[in-house]
Amino acid sequence: MSDSIAQTQPLRHATAAEVAVLFADIAGSTRLYQTLGDAQAKAMIDECLRTMRTVIARHGGRVIKTIGDEIMCVFPDADRGHLAATHMQLKVAALPIVSGVKRAIRIGFHAGAVIEVRGDVFGDTVNTAARMSDLAKGNQIITTLSTVERLSPMLRESTRRIAALAIKGKVDDIDVCEVIWQGGDDLTMVTLSSDEGESAAQIELHLTHGAQNLVLDHAGASIVLGRDASCQIVIADRKASRLHARIERRRDKFFLVDQSTNGTFISFAGEAEIGLRREEVMLRGQGRIVFGHSLGESGDETVEFTVRG
Repeated sequence: MSDSIAQTQPLRHATAAEVAVLFADIAGSTRLYQTLGDAQAKAMIDECLRTMRTVIARHGGRVIKTIGDEIMCVFPDADRGHLAATHMQLKVAALPIVSGVKRAIRIGFHAGAVIEVRGDVFGDTVNTAARMSDLAKGNQIITTLSTVERLSPMLRESTRRIAALAIKGKVDDIDVCEVIWQGGDDLTMVTLSSDEGESAAQIELHLTHGAQNLVLDHAGASIVLGRDASCQIVIADRKASRLHARIERRRDKFFLVDQSTNGTFISFAGEAEIGLRREEVMLRGQGRIVFGHSLGESGDETVEFTVRG
């Protein structure tokens, strides 16, 4: 591993380098202050920032600056930017819930050439990475197709292309991709052994909707939930969209993806309800899903889920 980025001292003159620039910030920090008050909100944000700094150092990165609840950092290459982004999400997701509030971060990164001046970095790569962060939502990692093409084949498999989007300051549209982060603290998604692969195949998602029971248990399995009669689980609630949400299996994990007008609301056992609006969440343990409104607002039609394996 090269230590050229992690140990670079501030330079008197500008130098050129190829790096991965990453921006990470805490989603909904304003709401944290409004909900919890200044002291508790700041303590939670500071804990997030410390967690991210630890991950950055572990992956050979260097913090360029911290602005409020956002960190800007660089890594020697796209692979380490990808691994750090994934590791950050996993670590923050594991932080304890405080006063019913669960923290989330959004991350954008892009690899390319930068100009370094006295420890800071400048150029189009920095601007593009910042735009990717702007596009990301809570619990999401966004990057560019050109960065994905720099990744090693194993890491490239954990990304998906979203769309070609018009980005402020760019003449041409940019192909935008999402990093699908999953696995444990040791990033088992990336370093999966053959034995782990066999056990992953046994993971099942059990869904219950009234008298209907479904089991998703094979690679690539997916279902659509909504009011349309073509959906595998048909939701009668008028606040639900016709094609409201989908559940899909990626490797050894199941993800709930909201694609509705009014949002999807999910409660994990023992945790506060989470609202998704054009977002997604990894299903774990047990819980229930409500469509178009929070549980108890206008009816109690739910889908209960259990992940087994």
